[in-house]
Amino acid sequence: MIIYSLVFVVGLAAGTISGVIGTGSSIMLLPVLVFSFGPKQAVPIMGIAAVMANVAKVAAWWREVDWKACAAYSITGIPAAALGARTLLFLPARAVDIALGIFFIAMVPVRHWLKKKSFRMSLWHLAVIGGIIGYLTGIVVSTGPLSVPAFTFYGLTGGAFLATEAASSLAVFISKVLAFQAFGALPPDAIVKGLITGASLMLGSFLGKAVVVRLSPTFFRRLLDCLMLASGVTMLIASTR
Repeated sequence: MIIYSLVFVVGLAAGTISGVIGTGSSIMLLPVLVFSFGPKQAVPIMGIAAVMANVAKVAAWWREVDWKACAAYSITGIPAAALGARTLLFLPARAVDIALGIFFIAMVPVRHWLKKKSFRMSLWHLAVIGGIIGYLTGIVVSTGPLSVPAFTFYGLTGGAFLATEAASSLAVFISKVLAFQAFGALPPDAIVKGLITGASLMLGSFLGKAVVVRLSPTFFRRLLDCLMLASGVTMLIASTR
């Protein structure tokens, strides 16, 4: 019960932050899930939780979803996520830890580089990016640091950004979870753990909407960098177990 309580509390905080900046829930939760349930179970559990979290964000901002952008991103992201999930299942657990750690740390400079290269993305750009990020999502769980600039460079901000990014990610994560189910990587206990984790993220997402207009975007961009660095180091330490 202590482990589940820890997961729920961290999930609530992660869901709230994600509800404000559009990402960060997986970055905060994944190290906790890895230490609690192991890296192989952590990824499918996070997949279920991510589906539930994005459902909550879409419900909170339903009227502001840009469905054209969502469709462009999802049409390539959905099959790519299933392919990435299948790739993940053939990787050894230690390799998963190392890949996750390196990925999180690398995303700090990459995110800033993308911001400096700010340009207006078209629907075609989103389709290409969707395939790349979808495949990476199938392997490394969290690609929010990449999808965030993709949608902001398209021109979305505020509730429209949060809603569209969530709707697009929802389609990708559903594809990933279905792939795990098809490949036998979702035993009943993993589903239960995913539902518990997802419930905390859903609650946090609605709390995030309540504070989204009151918090400094600059503060949360810096917070995201700190979360990625801390999570990356944690995953690399976990790979030495």
